[in-house]
Amino acid sequence: MVGIILGSGAAGLDLGDGAVTIDRHGDPYRLPHLVDHRANLEYLREAGCDRLLGVSSVGGLRPDVGPGTLIVPDDFIALDLPPMTTLADHRAHRVPGFDRTWRAGVVEALAKHAEVRNGGTYWQVAGPRLETAAEVRFIARHAEVIGMTVASECIVAGELGIPYAALCLVDNLANGVAATELELADVEAGQARHRADLEQLLRRVLTSA
Repeated sequence: MVGIILGSGAAGLDLGDGAVTIDRHGDPYRLPHLVDHRANLEYLREAGCDRLLGVSSVGGLRPDVGPGTLIVPDDFIALDLPPMTTLADHRAHRVPGFDRTWRAGVVEALAKHAEVRNGGTYWQVAGPRLETAAEVRFIARHAEVIGMTVASECIVAGELGIPYAALCLVDNLANGVAATELELADVEAGQARHRADLEQLLRRVLTSA
């Protein structure tokens, strides 16, 4: 059974019976740095999920990674992330990363229904504020998309022994990438604009899996 973690732009999506879903930020809404990733993933594991897909609203760091782009990252950077582990012994010294086999399966399934970028780097910032234009210029040298949760989820999933992959939907260009200054309303508008298509895509993928 697939467990799907839905981000702020996808919370409450109706995906039918093909998966177990959870809203990452909960109700009431928790800011990104306050999300209890361990509790979320343990809930899905106890529900019988043996693999996880994190669905994330992200900012595109380059003009060619614009709104509407779907990307399944194959690596991440999270240098300013506070200590993130569920372990209290030497096992915490592990090498994190997306599950290669499951990630490849996700890409294959999505590609039957939509254009999707296979690979790329996700840069996680601590949040909850958005990034300055100067920060984005620096980060864009090393990554394609930016967000506040996926790396943390990936780390915790690995420690729990559950294969994890991420589907990132670019809802806006990051601050300074577009010709106009980014506003929070732009992020929210992008999420609203892409929501129905995302729901339809996920339902198709789960139905045909």
